[in-house]
Amino acid sequence: MEKKEQKRLIEALLFLSEEPVKVDRIAGTLNISSDDAASLASELRQDLDDAGRGLQIIETAGGFQLGTRPELAPYLEKAFSEDVSSNLTAAALEALAIIAYKQPVTRIEIESIRGVRCEHVLDNLIKRKLIKISGRKEGPGRPLLYATTPDFLKYFGLMDLKELPPLDLENKLEQSEDGSENNDQEIKVIDGMDSKDEVQNF
Repeated sequence: MEKKEQKRLIEALLFLSEEPVKVDRIAGTLNISSDDAASLASELRQDLDDAGRGLQIIETAGGFQLGTRPELAPYLEKAFSEDVSSNLTAAALEALAIIAYKQPVTRIEIESIRGVRCEHVLDNLIKRKLIKISGRKEGPGRPLLYATTPDFLKYFGLMDLKELPPLDLENKLEQSEDGSENNDQEIKVIDGMDSKDEVQNF
């Protein structure tokens, strides 16, 4: 199979898949090595960029995914206005960011940072599959522990958690544990963590 046909097949594979496609799956489909598969996917991404297409290839959650370009989001949101309400609220983003940086973390720990209760917020994040219950913490009551999911990486267009922007969250947690007042402060933990929801949803 010629390289042109291989790239066409990769494009079709990404188009049909709702989840990021791993390099090994591309390699197995084309019967080529993983290195060649990764190289072809990168070439295809460059081809789409050079052609100024409305679609782009995103490297996220350990694989490749086809999505729309961020600059088209306002027009797509207008066309699919019913999906706009699915965006996360500020409260949900704050709780999600705390979980991302501190995971695994309990509800009490999250609430001690935010200064407000968050059962409802956590329930919604679980329903959206952005977080999961990852176990229980040893100690009185054995509270539930929360952690992010692969869908969290997809939502923010991240390959892994190492790509999260630096954040001095530990100092805030230490202040909270020491009894320092932070109930009146909303931590802006999402700075630099722009949602790629518009890319993934359309």
